[in-house]
Amino acid sequence: MDWQAKIADTRNALRALNKTIPETAKGFGALSKAVKENGVLDVRQKEFVALGIAVAVRCDDCIGLHVEALMKAGGTREELADVLAMSVQMGGGPALMYAARALQAWDQMAAAAQG
Repeated sequence: MDWQAKIADTRNALRALNKTIPETAKGFGALSKAVKENGVLDVRQKEFVALGIAVAVRCDDCIGLHVEALMKAGGTREELADVLAMSVQMGGGPALMYAARALQAWDQMAAAAQG
């Protein structure tokens, strides 16, 4: 899978949905902002939680967006691997398959960032 293209497609689909249901999108955006800006965990830690959930519920779009956000927040591949291991422990075989996708997304994006 081309994760950069996947993320671009996801963003385009979300833009169209947001135009169709603007009040819902506005509410979800406010919720997301409040969650990230408040609490004792930093954004990086919160993104690790989000990624673990994305793997557990098997959401490719979520995986791509949260891996990208983790990279921007300063997460490391080693931290990612630890979170993926916990996701597998909680989610079993299906989580193992999506953990592999998350690692693939990280590696592709890291390689693209290095140029």
